[in-house]
Amino acid sequence: MKKHRILKAVVITIAVLILLELLLSVGLVFFAIGSFDGMENIQDAPRKYSDEAKEKVERNIADISDKTESWLSETDITEISITADDGAVMYADMVTADDSNKWVILLHGYKRTRERVRNYGRFYAENGFNIIMPDLRGHGKSDGAFIGMGWLDRTDIIRWTELIIERDPDAEIVLHGVSMGAAAAMMMAGETLRENVKTVIADCGYTSVWEQFANVTKSYTGVPEFPLMYTASFFAKLLAGYSYDEASSLEQVKKSSLPILFIHGKGDTFVYPEMAERLYAAHPDGEILMIDEAAHGQAMYFAPDTYWNEVFGFIDKYIE
Repeated sequence: MKKHRILKAVVITIAVLILLELLLSVGLVFFAIGSFDGMENIQDAPRKYSDEAKEKVERNIADISDKTESWLSETDITEISITADDGAVMYADMVTADDSNKWVILLHGYKRTRERVRNYGRFYAENGFNIIMPDLRGHGKSDGAFIGMGWLDRTDIIRWTELIIERDPDAEIVLHGVSMGAAAAMMMAGETLRENVKTVIADCGYTSVWEQFANVTKSYTGVPEFPLMYTASFFAKLLAGYSYDEASSLEQVKKSSLPILFIHGKGDTFVYPEMAERLYAAHPDGEILMIDEAAHGQAMYFAPDTYWNEVFGFIDKYIE
């Protein structure tokens, strides 16, 4: 009788633990990729750098932002939209240049909006580019109950390229993404694309959603991959339409024929710099720029002159 009670207690304990793990997995899916109002106000990932580097970045952010505000005050911005393959409506800001076939699609990061890439947009405007700055799926004004982490976004971005080509059949298109936006650009690069799409700038993108979430979960909670990542990935597939393991930038760049410039800060503690090195090693037609000390998403602000000289030097090889 005593053994029976012990066995029953063990079974109940295991059942409770399994139920709690499943509930935690579902909660993690909604927290990690759920779309909700105000998520763009969530603080950025913690950045660790020296006081000197921090002061340098803050000074450059202020200078670049002031110049961007001046540019915006003199610039006509048009809101445009597309309808995605699943009927979701996506919105973007568009800035056009006179007599130019050069286009860039600027892609923001995780739980951010199109406004976050305006500082990048000014540099492209000064170099004669037409610019499209979308709210990615589940962000800002764009539809989507779940964030695509680049995987769902890849087909949406193809629709943006089609809109550009309809408007300008001679368009030469660059994709420039930061963090999740970089992953979206790389994931799109592995698809069959029109020849108008010329190159990708991937700034601090991750190798895969699985690896990135596993790293972040372990770093912040100490929880290992098994079983949480497996059940969370299952529920992501069930609820959002994709699993974490299929959403792989690494596998997509292996298939891509597009030239890709991989950029990463050596001080990035959120998306590890070695991811950029692995992506670069996997791609037969790429270049890599590693910025000393730059934290996540800060490469452009840490060394703006180096950043933009390398970016436009790379682009000029593939666009007339």
